[in-house]
Amino acid sequence: MEINNMFGPIDIATSGMQAQDKQMAVISSNIANARTTDAGNGQPYRRLQAIFNTEADEISGVSVTEIIKDMGQLQKIFDPGNPKADKNGYVEMPNVELPVEMLNLAVAARTYEANVAVLKRYQQMVDTTLELLR
Repeated sequence: MEINNMFGPIDIATSGMQAQDKQMAVISSNIANARTTDAGNGQPYRRLQAIFNTEADEISGVSVTEIIKDMGQLQKIFDPGNPKADKNGYVEMPNVELPVEMLNLAVAARTYEANVAVLKRYQQMVDTTLELLR
């Protein structure tokens, strides 16, 4: 495989940064709504997930193609005083697990940083090349 575009590494790293930015926004939404028992439709908030996909068949960047709701089982907690409690005193809570979200946030942040490092290294290579040509 060959890269025909001299800005290929820049485009790839930039697309990675944009995808991880969206991923961090999704994770932030999950963390912010971890205790939301009514997401506006009478149901608890459902965890969101970003779906990543490559932009082409060859060497290329990545993008978030869609953001989907996690339809996994909702958590139930015993809280008989809550107005949302059922007849047995249980309240359905979002399917968001904070430790998992914090881990995902750390991975997304590190991946973003790795893409920034690629851009910095590419800039150094360009600067060195220009310096050699002088």
